[in-house]
Amino acid sequence: MGIPSEMRDIWAKKRQRFLIASPVEDQKILKARHCTNEGVRAGFKAASIACVVSAVPTLVAVRVIPWAKANLNYTAQALIISAASIAAYFITADKTILECARRNSQLEDSLRHQR
Repeated sequence: MGIPSEMRDIWAKKRQRFLIASPVEDQKILKARHCTNEGVRAGFKAASIACVVSAVPTLVAVRVIPWAKANLNYTAQALIISAASIAAYFITADKTILECARRNSQLEDSLRHQR
């Protein structure tokens, strides 16, 4: 089903004619992209650290503690490690993106008040 490709192309060309981005919008898009990239980088670093920090005690516990040896199979170990990594990634990326956006907003406000 869906929209035939010819109709889709015609409709897309019509929409593009009326939309002309201003330089301010282009600048905002670049700032948003920069904030997103910064958040991804920080999230990846945090996830890498969380992976190591959660993997070492988990793997040691499975070898040493009898309860963990009996109850934590490979899937459980992988879930513990990946849950810590995923949580660290998303929390750090979210905080970094919000902080960058706040900085950009404060910069725009200060520039607006200087005029």
